[in-house]
Amino acid sequence: MCGIIGYVGDQSALDVALNGLRRLEYRGYDSSGIAVVGAGALRIARRAGKLANLEKLLSEGAEADPMPGTTGMGHTRWATHGGPTDANAHPHTDCTGAIAVIHNGIIENFAALRAELEAVGHELASETDTEVVAHLLEVELGNVAAAPAAAVPEDVTPRPIRPGTGGAPGPGASANLTAEPGTHPLTMALQRVCRRLEGAFTLVVLHRDFPEVVVGARRNSPLVVGLGAGEAFLASDVSAFIAHTREAMEIGQDQVVEARRDGVTVTDFAGEVIEGRRYHVDWDADAAEKGGYPYFMLKEINEQPTALADTLRGRLSTDGAIVLDEERLSVQDFRDVDKVFIVACGTAYHAGLIVKYAIEHWTRLPCEVEMASEFRYRDPVLDRSTLVIAISQSGETLDTLMAVKHAREQKARVLAICNTNGSTIPRESDAVLYTRCGPEVGVASTKTFLGQVAACLLVGLYLGQVRGVLYGDEVAAYVERLQRMPDLVERTLGRLEPIRELARSLADAKAVLFLGRHVGYPVALEGALKLKELAYMHAEGFPAGELKHGPIALIEPGLPVIIVAPSPRGRAHLHGKIVSNIQEVRARGARTIVIAEDGDVVVEPYADHLIRVPATSSLFAPLVTTLPLQVFACELALARGLDVDQPRNLAKSVTVE
Repeated sequence: MCGIIGYVGDQSALDVALNGLRRLEYRGYDSSGIAVVGAGALRIARRAGKLANLEKLLSEGAEADPMPGTTGMGHTRWATHGGPTDANAHPHTDCTGAIAVIHNGIIENFAALRAELEAVGHELASETDTEVVAHLLEVELGNVAAAPAAAVPEDVTPRPIRPGTGGAPGPGASANLTAEPGTHPLTMALQRVCRRLEGAFTLVVLHRDFPEVVVGARRNSPLVVGLGAGEAFLASDVSAFIAHTREAMEIGQDQVVEARRDGVTVTDFAGEVIEGRRYHVDWDADAAEKGGYPYFMLKEINEQPTALADTLRGRLSTDGAIVLDEERLSVQDFRDVDKVFIVACGTAYHAGLIVKYAIEHWTRLPCEVEMASEFRYRDPVLDRSTLVIAISQSGETLDTLMAVKHAREQKARVLAICNTNGSTIPRESDAVLYTRCGPEVGVASTKTFLGQVAACLLVGLYLGQVRGVLYGDEVAAYVERLQRMPDLVERTLGRLEPIRELARSLADAKAVLFLGRHVGYPVALEGALKLKELAYMHAEGFPAGELKHGPIALIEPGLPVIIVAPSPRGRAHLHGKIVSNIQEVRARGARTIVIAEDGDVVVEPYADHLIRVPATSSLFAPLVTTLPLQVFACELALARGLDVDQPRNLAKSVTVE
């Protein structure tokens, strides 16, 4: 959560920061702020609400650039500590007004640190945990000015000094300290501060007296470096600087980065210099633009055929074997697996529920699907023969990252399904399969959901093959069917006008229920989640067979009930049962909306509204049956006048527990 952009170079820092924030606003839009260093001053502007409020502030009455300078940073916030107010908006400063800090994540020990600072006279102006860091930096800059870092023992925490007595070292001290990479006073101060912090955080810091540098740090929260010609960027996502450079560098766990015009230096929190891993971003700025669509979500729904094709492309070798992107496990490691866990959150969790059916069918291994936020707290039984599949679009989802770390501690093998190259979860895992769906800006996942389902299906096929349950020609046949799915997705998207019209007619509905069986049940859950996220209305998904065990009490005349019907060919025994379920709710006055495959005539008499999708293999059906539910939720929300790209209270990358 929260969007961060830092810049040092020759361009207007204000322009770079604002353009970066426009691309990052999907990460949080409760408030935003900018800080620029120039002409010996640190200038800050911030406003509650969406970025447009900050842009209005910066343009009012200004005849020229209101914040001159070529070093700066910007932040768009998803509120944690303190409400979305001007006072709580980032950046935050110290007592001297010389230091500015922006932050993503949660500092868990901030209350104790705040009390310590206030006890010696520091005055904090906000309710945030972030402001504590600015005051700690004020303290540590004073300590750095007084003595080199080596003079302070690693296990001794410097006591906070009185406010206003810290700040930048004098010119002589600064020149001495910057003789070696990573020894800039601001870098050294941030290293010391980070050693005191607990929790998850990305920090980016500016100082009024150091316009030559921007410093950042991370722990369990995303931070990436952009490497340009005579300029450098720090950001929570590469989309913030993709218009300027596609050359990037990963910043690892518990590391600090010092960014200058002539390069960057990475150190750990103890000050040891580390070699960062560089990589090239394989998409450009155009991929993150709306491309003529009024909303990113509409664009991303329509990009799903391409996204799915890109996920599948090149995954089958000439000998019929599935190809993973990064594999640090042997074939024998996969053969030794005796149980599979899938850990994920939200939409990714629903993808896991869908592919559980395929993995168990193809591998004959038990497969459990867990909400990542609960996984490590219930003490799951894991060992070296357990495969944990972690699904995360961003690769930074903190609940999932913590589940991955717990699994690794228990010696389990971990395979990541991710859409973001260079992110944390793939680096913490033993193997990774990237979905390659391109940037997804809309907060509600659409194309990456299809990519996750397809990628997990490939993992299931791989496991089935290496374990000898599936032969190479069987795997090739399944992959061939999968490779036909992008065309079926394209066909499905071209016939969804009836669901749009229906959604508009239900804009005043108070609730919608979703029913499904087999793989249709997690599709129902996903449909309900989309409606909650986008339209802010009560929506629930149930296994259709559970209807009679309680949920049928919710049925009342006129209530819309969406039913995902299984194939009458592939799941004939379940098809008959869901027809009975449709009759049960219809008998109580519900308005039935049935999603059924082409050729299913049995459901026609019982559907008040029938939405057709192409017929396909039962295990692959969610790749098409999900589409009408995405469009339904999106269209209903638009009919209510809501912003489908930035739903209230949500953010794209969830980097807090």
